[in-house]
Amino acid sequence: MLNINTFSNTRGGSSFFKALGHPLAAEKMKTLLENLQNKEAVLFYDPYDWLLPLSELYDLTGVKSDGYYVQRYEDFQKSFGKLKAQPITEIQSNNPETLFIADFMSETHLSQIGHLLPDTCQVYSFDDLRIPEDFLTSPKDYLSPLNFATNFAFFRDQKGLHTRLFTANYWTSYSGKPARAWLNLLDENGQVLATWQENLDTAGGSFIVDSQDVKKRFNLPDFCGQLFIHIIGSAGHDVVKYALDTYSDDGETLSCTHDANAWPADYYAGLPAPRKDEQIILWVQNSHPCPIPPGAVGLNPMGRDSERVFLEEKIPPFGSYPLDVSALLPTLHWPQQIEVFAGKHFVRPRYEVVRGNKRRIAHANVERTDLKPDPLLKSLSPYFGKGFILPAPILPWQEWQSEALPTPMARDEITMPIALLVYDSEGQEIAEHRFGLLKREDCPALIVNKVLEKSTVMTNAHYGHMEMVYDFEAGDEANGWLHGLFRYENKDHQAETIFGAHMFNTALAYKDQPFSYRGRPPGLTTRLFLSSGIKGTDTICHLIYPASTTWHKTSSTDLSLYSSDGQIIEKKRLEIPCGGSRFWRVSHIFSSQHIQEAGPGHYVIIRDTTCRLFGYHGVIDEKGRFSLDHMFGF
Repeated sequence: MLNINTFSNTRGGSSFFKALGHPLAAEKMKTLLENLQNKEAVLFYDPYDWLLPLSELYDLTGVKSDGYYVQRYEDFQKSFGKLKAQPITEIQSNNPETLFIADFMSETHLSQIGHLLPDTCQVYSFDDLRIPEDFLTSPKDYLSPLNFATNFAFFRDQKGLHTRLFTANYWTSYSGKPARAWLNLLDENGQVLATWQENLDTAGGSFIVDSQDVKKRFNLPDFCGQLFIHIIGSAGHDVVKYALDTYSDDGETLSCTHDANAWPADYYAGLPAPRKDEQIILWVQNSHPCPIPPGAVGLNPMGRDSERVFLEEKIPPFGSYPLDVSALLPTLHWPQQIEVFAGKHFVRPRYEVVRGNKRRIAHANVERTDLKPDPLLKSLSPYFGKGFILPAPILPWQEWQSEALPTPMARDEITMPIALLVYDSEGQEIAEHRFGLLKREDCPALIVNKVLEKSTVMTNAHYGHMEMVYDFEAGDEANGWLHGLFRYENKDHQAETIFGAHMFNTALAYKDQPFSYRGRPPGLTTRLFLSSGIKGTDTICHLIYPASTTWHKTSSTDLSLYSSDGQIIEKKRLEIPCGGSRFWRVSHIFSSQHIQEAGPGHYVIIRDTTCRLFGYHGVIDEKGRFSLDHMFGF
């Protein structure tokens, strides 16, 4: 496991590891290492304990050193390799010829210790790895998160399979200033295929990168790897959010997912085992400039760490590897689940389900290592009603089969007391299923249509939604990190998505719940992004109005159709009953004339200032082939 800090649930994402591992920094590190390796002896000065993560991402074994110096008294007992820490005040006795400062602000440190160094001392530092100055939103604060608004995207154009990244320029909407995207396309071996920039001048303007266009523009061969994205001029927040569609020439592959969650984690979960007629490929895509060594990535059946099997393949820096999960765990089948031991080597991974000539892509999710059961959750009901709710669509049940699978998402989660509530589109509860107290290693899948068949409540609705909630009559163990995988099947086409529970629409706050994408809790508003479909498809959306406690009778939801240059073309109002949902198509809400006027690259912003909604989006074609994933907001 890499000894680097990537994310803290109290402080958020780390920009330090992004600064060290940026592809442009990795290129500069080659020159820096050559210079250091040619020196007779290099003394290290490590004021913030940053030398260790540097050595995790880059091989420093060729650098000869006989001194390791620190600034803080608390670090005097530390060591780096075979070197024991010494106070920086003693460096003058070593009469250094070469000094390496492990910080991006070497001038500040030299102003403090320069008098301890001979005039002939040559100084190197992290400054030698800095990305260009014009990439920085905040030049005076190099490690500002806004300077490293970066992310990875699975990106493929190969054998008739294509990828499209779609987002909107929300950064300029926050700042009022133009932004740019620096894009670096990497093949399966981590080699750069193309590097270019896109201007993002218009607030709210569409930003689309299609693999077919990239392949043609740079005259590339087939490729399957990663697209590294760096937003220059980021504002609002440092998260690069996008929708990602995968599609094929024959129309049989039609799938959607979203951003990769740019902070590599120790573990991921929610990876399903294949059905007997399926192959599941976990895309292990290295997020760092160092190789993933053999035996560093492992899979095990959920809750059975002793059965973990490791991938004995070396994956090059920024490289991609298609791991067939059955090659490591051949006896596992749906609805069994798989834990991924990732060791912080890669961001939230995609997995691809292959069945005949059809493929669909979804993602695993971060498995928390810091979360313990919260004994207070059971006592919150008088104040927070249903408390944590995980809402998911039930698509029109005459055409679709909807399936739910609870997924443990914390390493210390041993049991889960869970129930599933079923509502029609108007918010009337029509069925209930009690899973009971589930064991970590034994979570059953539930075909919700079968629950509906047993329901004695008849309504005129033909779709609705389900809510996975804690059932404290079955057990006490709960942590608020309730997750589920939801699978949908229409004829012979499938889609699936995974997400976690939140508290929705209550004026009281518990810790960070309920939250919106911006601001402090309680978060009681909605801003969701709905991208337009691939050519020949229509965009679908399932909006759910979950409520932990009684809230406004109906939502006041505005649907705004935007053109590719960020202009509102048409606006419609949608009212959703509290506890209900609406399943709709863009072509049924907006006129064909206005959709045509909005042009290619149009999108919809879903806005509600009275309540927080939760949504799922996708596309559908005339043959019923479809995609579905949960939505995101800016």
